[in-house]
Amino acid sequence: MGSISLKTKSKSNNLTAPGDVDLGAMIPIATSTVGAGGVATVTFSDIPQNYEHLQIRFISRNTRGSNTLDAIGIRANADSANNYANHRIYGAGATVTGTGEITVNRITISHAPASTGAGANAFGSGIVDILDYKNTNKNKTIKSLGGYDDSTQSNGIVGLYSGVWLSTTAINSLTIVSTDGTGFSQYSSFALYGIKIAGA
Repeated sequence: MGSISLKTKSKSNNLTAPGDVDLGAMIPIATSTVGAGGVATVTFSDIPQNYEHLQIRFISRNTRGSNTLDAIGIRANADSANNYANHRIYGAGATVTGTGEITVNRITISHAPASTGAGANAFGSGIVDILDYKNTNKNKTIKSLGGYDDSTQSNGIVGLYSGVWLSTTAINSLTIVSTDGTGFSQYSSFALYGIKIAGA
């Protein structure tokens, strides 16, 4: 089902007809669905520079064995050096944990079930906001909400995550990684959206 938005036309707050581009509209840019055999990473490259913010929405399962859950990270512009910092607070089962990291090689954006440790067909999901991604006057801030629930396990997880890429360079690509390096299982899916510049 589609949605109808209204755009502020002038300072008098008159509204134009439905169908006009609204302030903050989300525009689909690209999607990636993992095929048989899985993939090590998912990259969105050549990101257009005509939006104000970006958002990624995903459903994923990691290929790591001998573990129940695993972290997911994100990198900007193929930068895999220790130029990131992040922190998070999450609940796993009945335990709430808060942690932080500095000088790491990615920003943690969520946790997902791992292929052999979690119940069959369990996938995690998350929403990631990449703010002011093309502004060259500030470091790049990323925040996300994610986790998963697994009816066959007692260790589902939900968390709030945020981090910074310590660079003022405009972001033109984003790479999503499994933090243990194994990758993502078949049927994992990632979608990139652009948040339009106000009034555009």
